[in-house]
Amino acid sequence: MVGLFDSSNHQNDKEVVLRKKVSIIGAGNVGATLAQLIAQSGLADIVLYDIMEGLPQGKALDILEATPLWGVSLQILGTNSLDPLKGSDIVVITAGAARKPGMSRDDLLEINASVIKNVSENLRELCPNAIIIVVTNPMDVMAQYCWESACFPAGKVMGMGGVLDSARFRTFVSLELGVSPEDVEALVLGGHGDQMVPMPRFTTVRGIPITELLDQERIASLIERTRSGGAEIVSLLKTGSAYYAPAASTFQMVKAIVLDEKRVLPAATYLDGQYGVEGYFVGVPVVLGGEGVERIIELELTDTEREFFSVSVNAVKTLVNKLRNKD
Repeated sequence: MVGLFDSSNHQNDKEVVLRKKVSIIGAGNVGATLAQLIAQSGLADIVLYDIMEGLPQGKALDILEATPLWGVSLQILGTNSLDPLKGSDIVVITAGAARKPGMSRDDLLEINASVIKNVSENLRELCPNAIIIVVTNPMDVMAQYCWESACFPAGKVMGMGGVLDSARFRTFVSLELGVSPEDVEALVLGGHGDQMVPMPRFTTVRGIPITELLDQERIASLIERTRSGGAEIVSLLKTGSAYYAPAASTFQMVKAIVLDEKRVLPAATYLDGQYGVEGYFVGVPVVLGGEGVERIIELELTDTEREFFSVSVNAVKTLVNKLRNKD
C-alpha cells in the first residue's frame, strides 16, 4: 500500500472530517476515469484499489499531480490492499473482465462473479454503512450477487446501467434530431443487456415526446442502437470496451449521493413487488440521495411496455438463477 500524501499535509482536521470518502475497486479504464472525474470536481477523497501492483498507485499519483491545475485539494490513495477501504461512504465496483468483440455482457457471468463475491464479503467487514454502486457486467446480476454476498440493506446497493443506457439513448436521439443532448430526457428500464427497454413515451425534447417528432421506424432504429450501444464501441475498439460514458454515468450517481441531490435516475435496484417483480435487481427510475435508493418510482406501463419489460426481467432472472445453481 502506498499513501500518496498524509492527511496532515495542507489540510486541517475539520476539512478531512467533512469530506466524503469514495473507494473504487478496479483501477482499469472505468475506475481510473471515475477517479479523475471525482478528483477534478473536488467532491470526495478517493481510494483506488486494484490487485495489480503499481497500477493503482501510478494512476492515483498521476491524478494527484493534476489537482493543482484543477484547483482542488483532496486525498487520493492507490493501493493493493482492501484495508484502506475501511469507513468508506461510497464503494464503486468496476473490477472484472471487460467485453471483447463477439461477447455479450452475459458471457462475463462466471468470470466476474468470483470477483464480486470476494469483494462484497470484505465490504461487509470494512465499511458496513457504505453505499455500493456496481458497474461490473452483467450489471444487474452482479448487483444482486453483491447484495446477497454483502448482506447490505437493499437500498444501499445498486447497479449503474440505467444511467448509461439513458445517456446513450439521449445521444442517439439528439443526433437524429440535430438538437442538443442537454435538451433530451430519456428513460430506459429493465436489465442492462440486449433486452433493455428504452421508453419512447417517456423520452422528450424540452418536454415534447419523441413520438411527436419521429416516426416509429426511426424510433425503432434508435432503440436498437441503444441496446447495442456497448457492443458497437467494443467492435470499434477491438481490444477493450466503453469507459468514458460508463465513468461519467457512475460519477452522476456518486455526486447525487454525496450531495444528497435527490436525483431521479434509472438504476438497477431491488424490487419488492414494484412493477410486478419480487426479489430481483432490475433497472427502474429511483430517487437517489444521501441514503442511497430512497424511493422507487413506479410507472403505469402500457401492455406493450409491460411485455418488453417482462422479457428483460426474465433475462435477468435466468442469469441470477444460473449463478445460484452453480453455487
